[in-house]
Amino acid sequence: MAAFKETTFPVDAPAAEKAVGWIDDRFPLTKLWNDQWGAYYAPKNLNFWYIFGILATLILVMQIVTGIFLTMHYKPDANLAFGSVEYIMREVPWGWLVRYMHSTGASAFFIVIYLHMTRALIYGSYRKPRELLWLFGFAIFLALMAEAFFGYLLPWGQMSYWGAQVIVNLFGAIPLIGPDLSLWIRGDYVVSDATLNRFFAFHVIAIPLVILGLVAAHLIALHEVGSNNPDGIEVKDTLGPDGHPLDAVPSHPYYTFHDLFGVSVFLLIFSAVVFFAPEMGGYFLEYNNFIPADSLKTPLHIAPTWYFTPFYSVLRAITADFMYVLMAVVAAYVVFVFLKSRLAFKTKAIIAVVGLLMIIGMLPAILDAKFWGVMLFGASVMILAAMPWLDHSPVKSIRYRPTWHKYVYALFALSFVTLGYLGTQAPSPVGGVVSQVCTLIYFSFFLLMPWWSTMGRFKPVPQRVTFHPH
Repeated sequence: MAAFKETTFPVDAPAAEKAVGWIDDRFPLTKLWNDQWGAYYAPKNLNFWYIFGILATLILVMQIVTGIFLTMHYKPDANLAFGSVEYIMREVPWGWLVRYMHSTGASAFFIVIYLHMTRALIYGSYRKPRELLWLFGFAIFLALMAEAFFGYLLPWGQMSYWGAQVIVNLFGAIPLIGPDLSLWIRGDYVVSDATLNRFFAFHVIAIPLVILGLVAAHLIALHEVGSNNPDGIEVKDTLGPDGHPLDAVPSHPYYTFHDLFGVSVFLLIFSAVVFFAPEMGGYFLEYNNFIPADSLKTPLHIAPTWYFTPFYSVLRAITADFMYVLMAVVAAYVVFVFLKSRLAFKTKAIIAVVGLLMIIGMLPAILDAKFWGVMLFGASVMILAAMPWLDHSPVKSIRYRPTWHKYVYALFALSFVTLGYLGTQAPSPVGGVVSQVCTLIYFSFFLLMPWWSTMGRFKPVPQRVTFHPH
């Protein structure tokens, strides 16, 4: 058995250096710092789009810390929950600040995540060799949606109660297992104290542990394959004599100060919202949620929080009349695949059979519009996971794609934002038609990507990253 050998330092060495050395002999503190940040080389041309990863980490820490303080006073009981939130807001010293930081942090989290995903989309950060990195990020997004949904019920206000009632009832549209699944999620025949208790357990313990594990996996995968950059060039392909990429710089101190500036700007905006507009006009905190939950009084307009509304609009867009449009779209897509795809005949046959089954299932006598609304609601989220295999473009970054590709991305972004806005509004005939058109645009962006992503004249990609110091 090898003898333990402790690092020795000169007598006059600084106390901090001795302390770090003592820790390093027992735990790889310095090695972890160097591997994960200090000596991690990142492309030198990263721009402001690359600050959202560190912002997401900051918000995650902030949500955990504020959540811990909130649980010290919150009561997961249907008779006490709303009162305990009011107690936090009015009686607990600085409780209002902690609560507003947590509620604003939830919206800030999704704003940052959506921007982080946008950066991946425009610069091709989901392409080879980063497919697994994208899947870990997508899993984090799903976990965040679950975390937000479970936490949404906890204030036990009117919108919390009825929002949870509507969303849980959606699972009842699934044939055979739907009613039992809804009952299992609620723990009762209606949203009640049992629902509140299990949602509290998931929100405070189960989902945060899953998120922390996925974040660790995401970071490990990132540092294994390296960061992407606005040019979409692999900097590891051009190494210097020291074995480090020529077009990369150590994250510390260069990106430490780069990110600190981004964090400072974020905290300034975040503080302004927390202190001056924590409800953000009813988008961050709905006014109905300041009214205690009443199972006998349904709000005039029930809608989830804004970060769910794009997908909620997809759900609402699927009506009985719109089903015939969907049947025609599915048939047209199958024909298009047969004519334009280079897939093997067996694969085309499978797609045709699936399409035929979907068309039959869309008949009013087979499965109703509510079922297909739930299916497309889920598909609108899950289709994001397929991005690495849908994009067949010969280049990664939007910088070197045909100019008209930018308009395709812009149209997709516009449809997504429009769906999000319509989801916050009460249903209307005009809004319904617009949401149906935007739903078709949303899915067309992904399902037609294998073809449109390869079309047009692509610009030559340079061998080295383009960087202009300023």
